[in-house]
Amino acid sequence: MDPGVLARKQLPELKTIAADLRMRGYQRLKKAELIDAIVRAADGGSPSAAAGSGGQLDLGTNGSAAGNGSTGNGAPAEAGIRPRTRTRTRERTAEQREIEARGEQSGDGGTDTGGSASSLTAAAPAPERAVVPQPAQVQPAQVQPAQVQPAQVQPAQVQPAQVQPAQVQPAGESAGRTPDARSPEGGQPNGGSSREGGPSRMGGSSQTGGSSQTGGSSQGGGQQHEDESGGRRRRSRRERRRGKSSGSSHTSTSQTQGRPRDDDPNAEPGEVRSGVLDILPEGYGFLRTSGYLPGDRDVYVSQGQVRKHGLRRGDVIEGPIRQQRHNEKVPALHMVQMVNGAEADQQGPPPHRPDFKDMTPLFPDDRLHLEIPEGPISMRIVDLMAPIGKGQRGLIVSPPKAGKTTILKELGQAIAFNNPECHLMVVLVDERPEEVTDMKRSIPGEVIASTFDRPADDHTQIAELAMERAKRLVEAGRDVVVLLDSITRLARAYNLAAPASGRIMSGGVDSTALYPPKRFFGAARNIEDGGSLTIIASALIETGSKMDEVIFEEFKGTGNMELRLDRKLEQKRIFPAIDIEASGTRKEELLLDKEELTIIWKLRRVL
Repeated sequence: MDPGVLARKQLPELKTIAADLRMRGYQRLKKAELIDAIVRAADGGSPSAAAGSGGQLDLGTNGSAAGNGSTGNGAPAEAGIRPRTRTRTRERTAEQREIEARGEQSGDGGTDTGGSASSLTAAAPAPERAVVPQPAQVQPAQVQPAQVQPAQVQPAQVQPAQVQPAQVQPAGESAGRTPDARSPEGGQPNGGSSREGGPSRMGGSSQTGGSSQTGGSSQGGGQQHEDESGGRRRRSRRERRRGKSSGSSHTSTSQTQGRPRDDDPNAEPGEVRSGVLDILPEGYGFLRTSGYLPGDRDVYVSQGQVRKHGLRRGDVIEGPIRQQRHNEKVPALHMVQMVNGAEADQQGPPPHRPDFKDMTPLFPDDRLHLEIPEGPISMRIVDLMAPIGKGQRGLIVSPPKAGKTTILKELGQAIAFNNPECHLMVVLVDERPEEVTDMKRSIPGEVIASTFDRPADDHTQIAELAMERAKRLVEAGRDVVVLLDSITRLARAYNLAAPASGRIMSGGVDSTALYPPKRFFGAARNIEDGGSLTIIASALIETGSKMDEVIFEEFKGTGNMELRLDRKLEQKRIFPAIDIEASGTRKEELLLDKEELTIIWKLRRVL
């Protein structure tokens, strides 16, 4: 049976022929081994011997190739002997020697290139073996036997410049690694797929054999180029691994790693700065040193420092900064020295810090006295008709130009005068600049302002940070009073800044825009175990805007104290324009004694 005819057949057809010959163990054989076994079985060998000696055929043909190749080219023959010493050595049977002799006799007239008998034996199945690397065809005594028998690739693969295993497995094999000589196929990585008629990895087809030697040499040049590029890739990977180990101190400065950028013990501390901590969603934060808005003197606080000291948004932090690097926009905090006026523990966070949302709210029962000797009469009216206690949630409902800003200013002055133990904060949102200056000069407290010429994001940011600051003070047991002007403008700012939900209420108000102002206003409470947060906010009515009416209706029933101003009294220039009948406080009996409460009720009946 002609091996060349069998070489042009597919593997399933060869297996069918082997089954017809009643061969055993042919299912595990490669195509070339199966062809040799079929030839031996057809020539008279027993099926069991043909199937069992499939692995010995490579050694026999190797020997003939090496022996004959020495006459044409001595060096390749010696190269072919070396890998054969690492393979399995078995005695060649008489049947194998007969096959070798028959192959040498049949190939004497096939070709005259190189004068090698072993190269002639592979002349017929050469089209099937176009997948074998072409640069090895310069030495036919080495490469051509590999096209029939997979073990013959070993002599060519001893020379890495000619046959590159990296092209067979570009991701996993190194350029200098030789095939495993202990494998039955002689260490050829892609022998199975190319012999079974699959697509060639070298760019050719396993079925067609018309590739020229010129194309093979160009492919060899591509192999060498890819080997060099693969070596560069491996070197770059090694350098990256070395860089990870040696440059760990530099990578620790990244904010995404969550480690502080200022843990260098050799860094020299610089100027001491203090400010309100604003923590971003990413975990790190900034000290707002020039107010509650971003400024040029802000200080970066790393995520590691936030976790180490248990810092929260709104904490007042003090500490030295370290030297600013050339690629840093703001300086970083070297270490935390003070947290909310107390010395920071360098060993870790405090043992326990109460959380504002877990505190128990109660009705206000501790009254804030507002009357000032020889002061404005408006505070005396508020004391009688709408008393304010610690933890009150009050609304000053006013039409435009009715004097609500003046009432707020007098409230701030009265609280600072009569209740110096309270921490007073005045939050002005979307306010006129001259009103901001007047508030800062009139009220001895903390004034946080965002004028109307700033974007809506600034309005919401200062309101949220101011509320977080007030919560941190309440957690420390302090009594805090927040005066907000106005909650209507704050809701408008959230309506502009918040992403649209698609559900629009009457007046063009987004359904999600009113939740943040409600959360702000709802934070006012009297804490059971000490501390209180009082919020007095102003709300606009009768402005002609449907949006303002919707906002007021949303906040109308949320407060427990209401002070209403009257437009008619304002038009008659009667100040303070307080509507006594519409003003009042819920649970006022907790703030007033019984005798005073009886007199106030009689006064209301008379009025």
